Amino acid sequence: MKVLVTGAKGQLGYDIVKEFVLRGIPYKGVDREDFDITDRAAVFAAVEDYQPTAVIHCAAYTAVDKAEDEPELCRLINENGTRFVAEACKSVDAKMMYISTEYVFSGDGDHYYKPDDLAGPLSVYGKTKLAGESTIQETLDMYFIVRISWLYGENGSNFVKTMLRLGKERDSLGVVCDQVGSPTYTSDLASLLCDMVATEKYGIYHATNEGTCSWAEFAQEIFLRAGMDTKVSPIPSNEYPTKAMRPLNSRLDKTCLDEQCFLRLPHWKDALTRYL
Repeated sequence: MKVLVTGAKGQLGYDIVKEFVLRGIPYKGVDREDFDITDRAAVFAAVEDYQPTAVIHCAAYTAVDKAEDEPELCRLINENGTRFVAEACKSVDAKMMYISTEYVFSGDGDHYYKPDDLAGPLSVYGKTKLAGESTIQETLDMYFIVRISWLYGENGSNFVKTMLRLGKERDSLGVVCDQVGSPTYTSDLASLLCDMVATEKYGIYHATNEGTCSWAEFAQEIFLRAGMDTKVSPIPSNEYPTKAMRPLNSRLDKTCLDEQCFLRLPHWKDALTRYL
């Protein structure tokens, strides 16, 4: 196996590259300075030059609120850029793994979303990621679409780092309590994705650490395990308005992993302990 990783300097791409190094698997990590994902010729040149057997496409426009002001740029990257990567994969007969998101769902109710449940994104970001999924399915047969949620890791900014920083500055924090999902440690996820891409078990997957919580509960656990006395005041989403609408229910059904004999990730509390 020979893998090209886009977005290699991002939070998840960073840990995927580390995992390939540990496993001794040939790879090439590329990021925005290597080529413009919205430039079809540049994408084809990079893929055809390296001749990978697989491409893990982590590169994306992920600024959820900013996307509401920059819908065209978000679409260029998440839809057009993904199409170009998919077409380039087809040209060299490479399989493709696309990192998607729970934002493709509307987040109604309290059920666990299955991979084949009806999508209904609320935001520009979610709509463009869903469009990316669609273009892959139209272009390729050998693909993995992996929906993830609430990422945090060693590289880049994330909720855990933000809470630790704010916790040193304030005695109390108001944190949203009615959005529920699964915090997911990129190091754990990277290991699963590397296992998955080595197979031919194509399809749509949901992959997060086990267990669910609200953002407020997540913050409380961060402070508890970090030995900090910062108080968390749970607040509803309508008291913390954001430009982009976010799904209240980000619960993802992961029986698809069991069916294909992939190991589920550890519980999010276990992952948080190891991360800290």
